[in-house]
Amino acid sequence: MNATGTTSAAEPDGSGRGVRSPRALARLALLCVAGAVAAVVAGAGQWLILLLGLAGLALAGAGIWWALAHRGVARLLGALLAIAAPIGVLVLYAASGLWVVAVAALASWTVALACARSALRGLRRPHGMHSHSARRPRRAVLIMNPRSGGGKVGQFGLVERAEELGARVILLDLDTDPDPVALARQAVAEGADLLGVAGGDGTQALVAGVAAEHGLPFMVVTAGTRNHFAMDLGLDRDDPASSLDALSDGVELRVDLGDMGGRPFVNTASFGAYAEIVQNPDYRDAKAATALDHLPDLLAGAAGATLNARADEERLAAPQALLVSNNPYARADPLGGGRRPRVDTGTLGVIAIRVDSAAQAAELALRGERAGGITSLTCRRVVVESDEELIPVAVDGEALTLPAPVVCTVRPGALRVRVPRHRPGAPYVAPSVDWRRVVRLAFARTSLPREKNQEQSDD
Repeated sequence: MNATGTTSAAEPDGSGRGVRSPRALARLALLCVAGAVAAVVAGAGQWLILLLGLAGLALAGAGIWWALAHRGVARLLGALLAIAAPIGVLVLYAASGLWVVAVAALASWTVALACARSALRGLRRPHGMHSHSARRPRRAVLIMNPRSGGGKVGQFGLVERAEELGARVILLDLDTDPDPVALARQAVAEGADLLGVAGGDGTQALVAGVAAEHGLPFMVVTAGTRNHFAMDLGLDRDDPASSLDALSDGVELRVDLGDMGGRPFVNTASFGAYAEIVQNPDYRDAKAATALDHLPDLLAGAAGATLNARADEERLAAPQALLVSNNPYARADPLGGGRRPRVDTGTLGVIAIRVDSAAQAAELALRGERAGGITSLTCRRVVVESDEELIPVAVDGEALTLPAPVVCTVRPGALRVRVPRHRPGAPYVAPSVDWRRVVRLAFARTSLPREKNQEQSDD
């Protein structure tokens, strides 16, 4: 964001000689790849043992699949395989004297990936959202969940701080099952000129929908457990009180809002296995145990609704898990933390996962997000159909059931978000490495355009 824009000592066209220039980093990445290949060639006399290393990784992936997709003895054996396979490879490498070769190759490959990602980062635009100065609100209303994030509202004195800055605070009485939408609409009727939420992403989305409907600015206070939306806006999730600086010294961003059958979402709408699991009342208190108990039936298709989806004109047949996001995530890695480089592209991100066998799980372990079981794309409209009348959905972490079909769309620039002028900025997520682009960057004779790395401001 505007507080974390990076600069480079290299020339803007990427042709500078500094170590930080994209071209120099691309060349260093290729040099490290050559080093990794040389290390492997050095151990060419023991190719079989080297290949066993890849086999061990594949077996670990297959073991994880058996542990998730089965119960009883099969689950136990799968877990043991997932642990024993990589340990066995390490012991084999050590006993054969190939550990030096393995460490050298792994180190070279790790450095190559880091340099390649840094080189590509230098040419991309991870942010670029426009911000502009905004007048201080006169009748700001903040809705706060006192239990969200383990009680952050009380721990950080958010009520007192907000009132000192002139905002009116509405504390949710969770014992009465409050309706944040009704409270937000009432605040608008009483003259509120800004709506904000200190709570989880689910509550954020509901109140954001009211703010967008009335054209009012919306403010995020990072008092939730994870607050993914706040992270992608560049807010400080470790210091919720700093979010309130937007009341006194704030700027505005125009961002997109996801829509699912009239219900807004700021992050994701999830269908399939995860959505089925979070419907269980035991999930909140025992997440891991509940997931392990239900996954075998869900993965085998013996439980849960069978889904089919259409992303614009592309069909996705029977995904086990389907994630529709308000703007695409930087990577389609199902095990990654995940974040969106931008939330103003006017598109939805779609990640569909289908793994039917231990072999596909092994491929996933070897290839990650490039595995055949993962489909990643962008679109503007997603239609999710089912063989059941009602589809379980997890919307920004909230469990719902909706009548089929469920239609997800995006509302470009629908939400005005007020954020502090000075904030940490969104953490960088390295892009997937496209080696063809790295090679072109390293050996191109003409200068390559360099995109900006910092937020644009209209101030």
